[in-house]
Amino acid sequence: MGRQITRDFKGQRLHLVGVLKGASIFLADLIRQIPLEVSLDFIAVSSYGSNKQTSGQVRLTKDLDTSIEGHNVILVEDILDSGLTLHYLQQVLSQRKPREMRIAALLDKRGSRIKNVNADYVGFEIPDEFVVGYGLDYAERYRNLKDVCVLSGPAK
Repeated sequence: MGRQITRDFKGQRLHLVGVLKGASIFLADLIRQIPLEVSLDFIAVSSYGSNKQTSGQVRLTKDLDTSIEGHNVILVEDILDSGLTLHYLQQVLSQRKPREMRIAALLDKRGSRIKNVNADYVGFEIPDEFVVGYGLDYAERYRNLKDVCVLSGPAK
């Protein structure tokens, strides 16, 4: 993915926006694979709480620290599933007039899509199962697992 982004933005400056907290580990690995001039910021939203299914409502919990106006922005997300979060973020960030905005998602779970949102860069397509690890969580747990794993059975 880093090679493709580098080819697509050859000679240009990039601004990566990581969606906290889940994308932090993926973003750390991705940014090291992009040998361009890259700046970094974070945004945080909430739509799950401590549930396995989205609440259907997205709320901004941490905004960007810097302006993205005129920048090539790549919104970096851990998982694209319902599309609600990324649809919301696309609306919010596009109002801030980036030069270009694309989406990079580690995982794409098409089976649970509600909003018509597609990532420009996808690591892996996965089935419609709840996954944790490599930054993804269930009620703030399991982010530290080194692999992406399906959460099965009741979690306590």
